[in-house]
Amino acid sequence: MAIIYTSAEEIKGNIIQIKSEESFFGEKVIIEQDGIIKNGQVIAIDNDLVYIQVFEGTFGFSLNNIRVRLTKEPFLLNLSPDIVGRVFDGLGRPIDGLGEIYGGVRKNINTPAINPIFRDYPKGFVQTGISSIDLLITLVRGQKLPIFSVEGIFHDKLAIQIVSQSKIYENNEFYESTSVLENDKYPIDEDNYIVFAGIGLKFDTYNFFKNSFMEIGNTNIVTFLNLALSPVSERLLIPRVALTAAEYLAFDLGKNVIVIMTDMTSYCEAMRELSATRGEIPGRKGYPSYMYSDLSSIYERAGIIKGKRGSLTLIPILTMPAGDITHPIADLTGFITEGQIVLSNNFKYPHISILPSLSRLMKDAIGSGKTTKEHPVIAKKIFEAYSKVGYARDLAQIIGEDELSNEDKLYIKFGMEFENVLLKQDYTENRSIYSTISIAKELLRIIEDE
Repeated sequence: MAIIYTSAEEIKGNIIQIKSEESFFGEKVIIEQDGIIKNGQVIAIDNDLVYIQVFEGTFGFSLNNIRVRLTKEPFLLNLSPDIVGRVFDGLGRPIDGLGEIYGGVRKNINTPAINPIFRDYPKGFVQTGISSIDLLITLVRGQKLPIFSVEGIFHDKLAIQIVSQSKIYENNEFYESTSVLENDKYPIDEDNYIVFAGIGLKFDTYNFFKNSFMEIGNTNIVTFLNLALSPVSERLLIPRVALTAAEYLAFDLGKNVIVIMTDMTSYCEAMRELSATRGEIPGRKGYPSYMYSDLSSIYERAGIIKGKRGSLTLIPILTMPAGDITHPIADLTGFITEGQIVLSNNFKYPHISILPSLSRLMKDAIGSGKTTKEHPVIAKKIFEAYSKVGYARDLAQIIGEDELSNEDKLYIKFGMEFENVLLKQDYTENRSIYSTISIAKELLRIIEDE
C-alpha cells in the first residue's frame, strides 16, 4: 500500500528530502503539488532521512502542501516485442507519438550485473564493416568494448555507422573460402538488434540521430534519447533503462543485441553534479568515490548467460576531457571493460588510432572457423609493421628522409598507404572482413616484397 507524506524536510536542486522509515533504495515516488505531478526515485537513505531524486526537476515545489507518495515498488519499465522500432525518452516514455507499450512485462531497471557463475565466455565475431576495428580491434559477441573519443571528433557518425552495418555471426562460424574475395555468404544471425542510448544530447546531435535512424529504417533499433536541457537526474537513468530493454530482447526473447551509449561522459558529469548537490565528499577531480562501482553496475550487465541463446554486446562511447586517457572516466572504464577503441584527430575518419587501441577478447573470435585462418597472422604483421612506422618518421625528422635506410623508407611508405587506404574509410562504406583482409595483404607486400 502506498504511503503519502504532505510535507518535505528540504528541497535542494532536484533532490527532495523527507522523513520516513517505510522506504527502500530505488523505490519509485510520485510527487504532486498544485496539480503538477512529477516522478522520482529514492536514491539514498540516512537513518529516517530519505533522499528523492525528481526526474522532471523541483521547480515550483515548496516544502508545504506537497504530496510525496511512496509507491512501494521499484522503477519499472514496460516491455514487449513492440519496443523494436520505437523511440523513447530517458525514462522509457514513448516520444514518437505511437502510444504506450502494452501487453508485455514490467521489469525493474536496476537489475544487478550478471552473476559470474552464470556468465558464459564471450565468443562470436561481430563485423562492424569498419576495417580498422574488424581486422585489428575485433569486437566479440558479448564483449564490453568502449570508444574513447576527444573533442573535435564527430564520433556520432561512427556510432551511426556501427548501428547501420553491424552483423553478429551465428555460432561463431564462417564459411572458409580459398579466396578472401569470396562472396559475402556468411551464416549471419538475422535476429540482431540495436539498442541506442543518447545521453545529454544537444539539439543538433539529437536531430542528427533522429534523421539518421529514419534513413536507416529503425526496424531492428530501439532508441532512447535524452536531451541536454532535460533534468540532469534523467541522465542517470537512461543507461539503465536502455540496458533493461536490451536484457529483455537478449535474455527473454533470445536475440543478439548490441547496445551503444553516447556520451558516457555526460552521465558521469550528471553523477558528479548530483553528488555535489547531496553534499558528498568528492573523489578524483570532483567525481564521487563510488563512480567505479556505479559504472561497473552498468557495464557488467553486458555479456552472455549460460543456457540462453541471446547475447548483449556493449559499446559505450565517451569523450575524454582534454583528450586525457588517464582521466577518471576513461581510466575507470578501461579497468571495467575488455579493451578500448581510441580515436584521434591525427587520423582521417573514422579517426581510429590503432596502437593505443586494444580488444582483449580478439584472439577468441578470429582465425580458422571464425573469420579466416589468415586473420591472426595478418593482424600481427600489421601491428608489428605500423609500430616501426613511428620510429622511421621520427628518424626522418632528425636526419632527413633521404638519409634513411631503404628499410625505413619502406616503412614510411607503408605507413602512408596504411593510413590512407585501410584506416581511412568513408562514412557509408561497408567492408566485409574478406575485403579488409585482402586490402591488408596488399599493403604488407610493400615491405615484404623488398
